[in-house]
Amino acid sequence: MTRRTVIILAAVAVIALLGIAVAVVMPPGGTTGTLPLDTITLPPGFAIDVYAGNVTGARSMTMSPNGTLFVGSRGPGNVYAIPDRDGDGRGDEVITIASGLDSPNGVALRNGSLYVAEIGRVLRYDDIEANLADPPEAAVVSEDFPGDASHGWKFIAFGPDGKLYVPVGVPCNVCDPEDERFGTILRMNPDGTDLEVYARGIRNTVGFDWHPRTGDLWFTDNGRDWLGDDVPPDELNRAPEAGMHFGFPYCHGRSIPDPEFGAGQSCGNFTPPEQELGPHVAALGMQFYTGEQFPEEYRERIFIAEHGSWNRLEPIGYRVTMVELENGTPVSYEAFAEGWLQGRDAWGRPVDVEVANDGSLLVSDDRANAVYRITYPGVTSPSG
Repeated sequence: MTRRTVIILAAVAVIALLGIAVAVVMPPGGTTGTLPLDTITLPPGFAIDVYAGNVTGARSMTMSPNGTLFVGSRGPGNVYAIPDRDGDGRGDEVITIASGLDSPNGVALRNGSLYVAEIGRVLRYDDIEANLADPPEAAVVSEDFPGDASHGWKFIAFGPDGKLYVPVGVPCNVCDPEDERFGTILRMNPDGTDLEVYARGIRNTVGFDWHPRTGDLWFTDNGRDWLGDDVPPDELNRAPEAGMHFGFPYCHGRSIPDPEFGAGQSCGNFTPPEQELGPHVAALGMQFYTGEQFPEEYRERIFIAEHGSWNRLEPIGYRVTMVELENGTPVSYEAFAEGWLQGRDAWGRPVDVEVANDGSLLVSDDRANAVYRITYPGVTSPSG
């Protein structure tokens, strides 16, 4: 381990003890020059290229039926629209439709309106696609969320029940907050009414999706730090109904009691993860594959963007992984796209995945400031 690495890890430790959110250890990258996509390995038959560059701090994504990709950010405070007007499967331009917001990470669409999640509130931009050049003033849907910055950025999505699901991460590495909104996935009506807790015991989820046939909610969860390089795992969880508790801060993974909060608790009293993921990989966005471009065996597999570790001497993650289900149960967890991490340095950090209208898989990257497009050659876009 180099002297520089020791200094970085020591600085991160001090920051964490002070309760300040840590985003990355290594300095952010840019999009000047050509991104080294030749370092990315994929299963045979797949290819990757750039869907859009210069998407500063690209985070969570959602795509409209008309092919406009909306992308949130954190540090930049921007929300972007990336239209594909000619239908060739690539973004035509990057339009900043909102700026100066408080970590507008999450974006979701409903009836032509774009919902944007800041740390403490949810906004709505009506008839957004017709007004990309001159976006309307945002309507405030709800301000009923804590304003804590640590784990305060949000992924949002509308469920099959028509409600907007909004997670609230805990404001710490590990704690048991008195405010019952922390460590949950909340849901509310599209107008912000009837806000309620759907699931508890969740440290920080920044990605979820519903099974296309069963309608069950699946979500990623980031494990706590400072228990060691190899524990605890990040998690892939399933919440088919409201009221379930997934163990945090008392238990981690399937059976790891917390050294401070686990006393007197049994991990058997909580819902275990469906799949334990890699330790500290920072599993964020996830989505079921529902397209028709990839081979048939990929249908309904779960793709996960792993942002990459910082609380680990040997970095891992920085990739897109895949979970295969059999009769609704995970049977494999493996890398699908990797190569952003080269040795100890990462030139990119995947954040979210989105199945595009043509069946390709889009991947956002807030370090390289880009959105990638993964395709299966031999299958062309609608324009040919």
